[in-house]
Amino acid sequence: MIPQSFIEELKMNCDIESVISSYVQLRKRGRISTGLCPFHSEKTGSFTVYPESQSFYCFGCGAGGDVIGFIRRIENLEYVEAIKFLAQRAGMNVPEDAAEDKTAILKTKILEMNREAARFYFSELTKPNGKAALDYLLGRGLLPKTIKHFGLGYAPNEWTALTDLLASKGYRYEDMEAAQLSRKSNKSGRYYDVFRDRVMFPIIDLRGNVIGFGGRKMSGDGPKYYNSPDTPVFKKTKNLFALNFAKKQKLDHLILCEGYMDVIAMHQAGFTEAVASLGTSLTSDQCRLASSYVEEAVLAYDSDEAGQKATKRAVSLLDEVGIRTRVLTIPDAKDPDEYIKKFGGTRFKKLIEQSAGSTEYELSKISAKYDTDSPEGKILALKEAVNLLSGMRNPLEREIWAAKLARDYGTTKEGILSQIQSKIKRKAKAENARAISGQSVSSTTFAGAVPEKLKNPAAAAAEERLLGSVMRNPDVLSTLSTELSSENFTCELYRLFYEKLLSTLSTKAEISLTLFGEDFTLEQQNIIARLAHLAREHQYSSEDALEAAKTILRLKDKKSDKEIAELSGSELAAYIEKMRKAKK
Repeated sequence: MIPQSFIEELKMNCDIESVISSYVQLRKRGRISTGLCPFHSEKTGSFTVYPESQSFYCFGCGAGGDVIGFIRRIENLEYVEAIKFLAQRAGMNVPEDAAEDKTAILKTKILEMNREAARFYFSELTKPNGKAALDYLLGRGLLPKTIKHFGLGYAPNEWTALTDLLASKGYRYEDMEAAQLSRKSNKSGRYYDVFRDRVMFPIIDLRGNVIGFGGRKMSGDGPKYYNSPDTPVFKKTKNLFALNFAKKQKLDHLILCEGYMDVIAMHQAGFTEAVASLGTSLTSDQCRLASSYVEEAVLAYDSDEAGQKATKRAVSLLDEVGIRTRVLTIPDAKDPDEYIKKFGGTRFKKLIEQSAGSTEYELSKISAKYDTDSPEGKILALKEAVNLLSGMRNPLEREIWAAKLARDYGTTKEGILSQIQSKIKRKAKAENARAISGQSVSSTTFAGAVPEKLKNPAAAAAEERLLGSVMRNPDVLSTLSTELSSENFTCELYRLFYEKLLSTLSTKAEISLTLFGEDFTLEQQNIIARLAHLAREHQYSSEDALEAAKTILRLKDKKSDKEIAELSGSELAAYIEKMRKAKK
């Protein structure tokens, strides 16, 4: 068995767009890429690559999966052969003896130690030694319930407080160092705490695991903020602070901030869609992560020169993954935290509502690309501008921007609007064709692999919704595991999918399409890929998963007409009462 940790590393080194583009000519369409499917004949491209989830799906034939599944199909390889093929491409060596996945064991230990550390830091905040840190947080306007909600804490000004605690619980010093919680002294050879005399900000992933920490110094030398370096469970460039809270809402946008305190202050004021990068500038990986949840971001960076540079860079990166941007102007304050303290949340909400879109910024970029003094350059610029405006849903917005373009380029508004309308019609026609293909796939793909779907469509639909929701919201799985057994599933394949998902609770494996690689056929992988696609399209939430679980349990208890007819009077009354309660 190949270690899951190696497979995850392999996928990181084999970007799906890069691999697939070696076989398929891809065209960028916002946050996705499309092309002609290599697995069936077609004239209109229905093959879609989703960089943010590192997956692909064909609306024409139903093929779908991750990069390993793609190579299995295109090269006609078995699972292990496909991994070796990709490993050779990436210059990696496949482990020969995979009986014991030491990396997976280490990851589990690190997550356990991080959880112990978070509890320790939180408890230290309310002790006498933590008074200055607590006063700092309260002085910044944070309420006790906010401090508890984010699990904020204090690392005491002692050399080995946390190290000694973890050692007393049986953890090895070498593992503490791998977790970046302790460090070995070059002089004495003894281990000491990495975080000392700092206000602590736990960094939590989408599954609720503490994967790292940020620490603000209270006194002494060293950087003002220090973040956990990368570890086997933490990559600062791939996570966003507070996304675990933000994603619980029905999001239509995210607010991107620079620091922890900005995010926490905004959450306290009711802006729970706020997130921040982790001690680094915004990265492409973080943008791809954000694009899994929203199509728009409001940039709320500091108003200083560094903040303006960060804004410009972020607009470009977010545009690459198809996220529209608005830029927040913060008058009379250097950052959102300061503004909210001065003027309150109501006025800050108005700032967000009035934030300027990036359309003007995009149009200025287009204008700068071409020599608009020449007819050829003007035509090229207008074509690109028309393509940009055709993506706007609001006709009034299109008309206003068309009027501006007409003035800037010396043409007519009516001519530009005509071109925009033509572009919209072509896009709509293509989307309709894709939708029709998707519907035909859904009816044929499931027939053989999920035969129960024909007799029990309601149960199958609930199971599909639950599985898709978990793929999109992995943190809900621990709750589901206590409420829903796999035995309650009607569809055998969906039961197997659910059992595979439940296995991640003990193995700490990442929930992705790769999870369904080795033990499932390509046809079965097509099914789970489609469920993941539907979850992404419908923006399924954790609440959707819980509602689906209730439906599954209710339908499992529902009897057929024949079974009801055979019930005695008392049994029928008990059954009716049970179903009545289940509907509540």
